[in-house]
Amino acid sequence: MYAIIRAGGKQAKVKAGDVIDVERMKGAGETVQFTPLLVVGDDGHTWSDRQTLAGAKVHATVIGESSGDKIDIFKYKNKTGYRRSAGHRQKYTRVQVTSIDLPGQPASKEN
Repeated sequence: MYAIIRAGGKQAKVKAGDVIDVERMKGAGETVQFTPLLVVGDDGHTWSDRQTLAGAKVHATVIGESSGDKIDIFKYKNKTGYRRSAGHRQKYTRVQVTSIDLPGQPASKEN
């Protein structure tokens, strides 16, 4: 069973046991929950109805925080001497998906 979740303005395809990086979640405890946008069972059956998915949860544990790759920003205008440089490193929270719970279905647990 896998699910599509939204975290930090982006979507990710996850299943039990996956480790993913999501944009930094300040104040996140040891565990976090996501509401899935779509759930696909092992037999290929899909659930995308809002009423069904309102009770569904994707449970994950927080492993830690990390920084992404450095992005260099350089602005330049010809013949004027205008030069500006800056940098950016996005902060990420690493989470491990432990289970996908769907009402009326057996929970998909991490192997």
